[in-house]
Amino acid sequence: MIKKIRAPLLLLLFFPWHLAADPVRVTVVGSLDISSEKTAESSLALGYASSALVMLDRETRFFRGIELELAIPAAFLAHQRSLAIVLYGDLDKVPGVGVADIEGRQIALAGLPGKIQIIYQIPLTSSHGLRNSPYASVLTGIVPPSSFPLLVRIMPVDKGLAGDIEKMIINLTARPIFSDEGAVKINCRYPPLLAGKPFTVLVDDEIIERPMDERLLKEGEHHLMVLSEDYRNESRRFMVERGKVLDILVELQDPTPLIIFEAPENAQVYLDNQLLGPNPGPVTVEPGNHEIRFQVGDYSVIRPLIAQKGKTYRAALTVDVTISDEE
Repeated sequence: MIKKIRAPLLLLLFFPWHLAADPVRVTVVGSLDISSEKTAESSLALGYASSALVMLDRETRFFRGIELELAIPAAFLAHQRSLAIVLYGDLDKVPGVGVADIEGRQIALAGLPGKIQIIYQIPLTSSHGLRNSPYASVLTGIVPPSSFPLLVRIMPVDKGLAGDIEKMIINLTARPIFSDEGAVKINCRYPPLLAGKPFTVLVDDEIIERPMDERLLKEGEHHLMVLSEDYRNESRRFMVERGKVLDILVELQDPTPLIIFEAPENAQVYLDNQLLGPNPGPVTVEPGNHEIRFQVGDYSVIRPLIAQKGKTYRAALTVDVTISDEE
């Protein structure tokens, strides 16, 4: 016998997990898959006495919970509380589409209130931070990911339903509720002949002891620094997206000072009185004092340079013309 349900309008009643599994016969119309990789929402059309499976991907570390939305026709407003939603977890098997006999633990039950949009939120972790609101009702308990798949069942509360209820279609949508975190994974590539030298990685000015391990971070902008006596120092900004893993490749570079030259095509470039020719490529030098000379015809420009380890320098010869109005 089906009992009448006296639940508050938007409150899912939670049943302790120690309750024994219930045998139920259900009509399953399909399954909804929730994954951090899927961007589109999953939806199914349910009848007044049908069920759907909610499948959860193994990767749930960025999930606070899941959200179930019921879109109900306006005709239901005249028959509110004639239907209920029941959730089952820890199913003894995953049923296929059609009629199935299964066992599962009933974890929540509520009479559907007189609304055309009803949202239930199901926490997956103890730190979910979800709260009841006029728009959503939060299950008063934690459903661990190991209890999935869940069976979402729509069932009548009383016999003798109105004809329009029996023909009514309820659209069920399932979506993840993400935390405000993502992750970053740092990979370092060593230069030839300098593999394995020590370096220090800092994220947001905090030293990372095991930089190759994946690290959870709040979504938004962060700062990465790589400091070393044996490689060039690295500094960059990166963005962490909610629910995403960002892979960062750091190309560790030889710390030998590097000079990049820029000059007109007819300019001859000298470094420490040695001719490099016109338009030379980048040149590595030893740390210390150096002299750079640009020669264009009879005109020359000489500049000193104190090269420091791990630095890159750009030496550019520019030609400027100034025009002024003299009265």
